Amino acid sequence: MSKEMPKITEAEWQVMKVLWKKSPLTANEVYSALKEHEGWKPKTIRTLLDRLNHKQVITVNKEKRVYTFAPLYSEHECQRAETKSLINRIYGGITKTLIVQFIEDETLTKEEIKELKEILDKKSD
Repeated sequence: MSKEMPKITEAEWQVMKVLWKKSPLTANEVYSALKEHEGWKPKTIRTLLDRLNHKQVITVNKEKRVYTFAPLYSEHECQRAETKSLINRIYGGITKTLIVQFIEDETLTKEEIKELKEILDKKSD
C-alpha cells in the first residue's frame, strides 16, 4: 500500500498480532486470544477493532451475521512504518545513529554479528 501507515497504539498492536497469526477472526475470537494475556473485556476488544477499522488498518467482512476482521497491512509493513517513525522521532531521521547505538548496547552472538555483516555487505554492492 502506498499511502502512509496510520499510527498504531500498543493495545492495537496486541490485536494486530492476533490477526496476523490467523484471520479472518470474529471479535469474540480476538477476545478469546487476548483475555488471559491482557485481561481486557469484550467491549475493549470491540473498541480496538473499531479504531483499527477507522484507521483503515483492518478490514471488516459484514457479509455474514457475525462480522470478521482481517489485517490490511502485513506485520512487516507495520514494523517498517513503526521503525521509520522511531528513527524520525528519536534519531532525527538518521538511521546510522540508531544502528550504532543498537550495536553498542546489545550483546550480539557471533552468528548475529555474521548475519549483520552479510546484510551490510549486500547493501554495499
